Amino acid sequence: MDLIVLDFETYYSKDYSLSKITTEEYVRHDEFEVIGLAVKRNDEETVWLSGTHQQLKEYLHAEYDWQNAMVVCHNTMFDGAILGWRFGINPRAWADTLCMGRALHGIEVGGSLKAMAERYNLGVKGTEVLNALGKRRKDFNDVELSRYGDYCINDVELTHGLFHTIAKDFPKQELKLIDLTLRMFIEPVLELDLNLLEQHLYVTKQIKEDLLTSSGVEKGDLMSNPKFAALLRGFGVEPPMKPSPTTGNPTYAFAKNDEEFKELADYPDSRVQALVSARLGTKSTMEETRTQRFIDIAKRGKLPVPIRYCAAHTTRFGGDDKINLQNLPSRGANGGKLKKAIVAPAGHIVIDADSAQIEARVLAWLAGQDDLTEAFRKGEDVYKKMAATIYGKKEDDVTKDERFVGKTTILGAGYGMGAAKFQAQLKTFGYTMDLEEARRVIAIYRQTNDRINFLWREAQNAVACMARHDPATLGLEGVLRVDHEAPGIVLPSGLMIHYDGLEFEQTDKGVEYSYKTRKGRTRVYGGKVVENVCQGIARCIIGEQMLRIGKKYKVVLTVHDAIAVVVPQEEGFEAQLYVEECMRWVPDWALGLPVNCESGMGKSYGDC
Repeated sequence: MDLIVLDFETYYSKDYSLSKITTEEYVRHDEFEVIGLAVKRNDEETVWLSGTHQQLKEYLHAEYDWQNAMVVCHNTMFDGAILGWRFGINPRAWADTLCMGRALHGIEVGGSLKAMAERYNLGVKGTEVLNALGKRRKDFNDVELSRYGDYCINDVELTHGLFHTIAKDFPKQELKLIDLTLRMFIEPVLELDLNLLEQHLYVTKQIKEDLLTSSGVEKGDLMSNPKFAALLRGFGVEPPMKPSPTTGNPTYAFAKNDEEFKELADYPDSRVQALVSARLGTKSTMEETRTQRFIDIAKRGKLPVPIRYCAAHTTRFGGDDKINLQNLPSRGANGGKLKKAIVAPAGHIVIDADSAQIEARVLAWLAGQDDLTEAFRKGEDVYKKMAATIYGKKEDDVTKDERFVGKTTILGAGYGMGAAKFQAQLKTFGYTMDLEEARRVIAIYRQTNDRINFLWREAQNAVACMARHDPATLGLEGVLRVDHEAPGIVLPSGLMIHYDGLEFEQTDKGVEYSYKTRKGRTRVYGGKVVENVCQGIARCIIGEQMLRIGKKYKVVLTVHDAIAVVVPQEEGFEAQLYVEECMRWVPDWALGLPVNCESGMGKSYGDC
């Protein structure tokens, strides 16, 4: 394969720029214009091209064998979208040094081309782009265009050098996963139901108006903390709390800078969003804003799926381009409409398969909790088994509420959660339990799962060892590697969960450890490390399963531990069986891990 490194320079202005609008809107906008681009094939001299759209298109199609090429850019979601959407070119493979840098160095360090070039001493990125603000191609004189060309050529040379520097040790499997992820955006196949979206926007606005007027909610109710808390509870939401800065006692966390409160702006129930937006004084709810973005995209074309590769500390995927598809609501007063508006093209259907309880399964397997692992393997109801142990009764006698407690225990207590937090978690789901009972339940979980207890302690020891730069081990042999020099924990994918700047301090509660992030220092302890690695391992498995599925069918979306594909309608049942088979497969390093899945199919993503 040829290696083609390229970089586009495009028109931008104060209002029309990637800092103001999404990548999708920018590339599809009427204002869009390519000023020029630089291209480097293999080790040939980098060339600068500037001309009309038609001239550039004819040159690119005639000069390069794209079907035998890997295209590399720094932020390929942008340059690849231009190449694909504007010039009709989709190469054999895509790569991205921005994605690779994020994977290698974590999300807490600079991933810009400037920062990466400096990190590897490859050269200095120029600043000529600053002089191009508001200038069309016709506005450049020959000298200015030549300087812009030199700037662009330098960017390509830096990207070329960066790719060759970091590709040597980059996991080949992860390169394939970057390619698959980029194709979700650059080569879109999903469509949007414009009529359904417009109806949903109208209903969403109406719900907000009805809630804030007809139901008698007044400004005093919104601004009074106790009354606002009562309104939230009326919709099944337990109000977030924080220590009072004056007394230290618990108080409501309703300030605009309280993270938990801000998260409620994207709560699945649009009525809760309406209350929060009204309290914050914003005009539109998150649901309205996102629906309008979907409507705008539908008018421009198909839905490019923006998935951020290695978006999280644990290397998991995340949402991007201001339409976070990782948290589309599926419940609430008007829930699920956005999912239903995402549809397969004519003659095709969507299959969505969700890996069942994968984190709980990984935890049991990694810890060597063989009885729980075996129960998962046999397909037993582990939630009911846990409830039977908690309440001292036969599984057949466990009630629905008791099973719910068992489920919450299995899914929540596996990372060292204490009684108070467990009690609060139950309360968010509308289940009340007193603190003493919560302590009893947590104690039973820990007594029943002694190997998981040991894994927390082993992880706590690993944290202490990493802080001292001493060797340590963690979990099932051959799965994880504790890198005490980095420091961090190397996952089966070859990527690392970073704990940069790991330090400890003596507090009233004992020795506490924290690592450096952009937002400040973040506390880390055994249970948190176990949570990190279980999520990281789950991502490794999902990633490999995506690649297996992608060999036969178009993967269009991944959300947490689920994979969605588009398949020809006549192949629906055959494809569903194949997808399920792939999602029950585990790589060699995970032998003995009993994964399972649930799947559905339909014309829309919301029907699955």
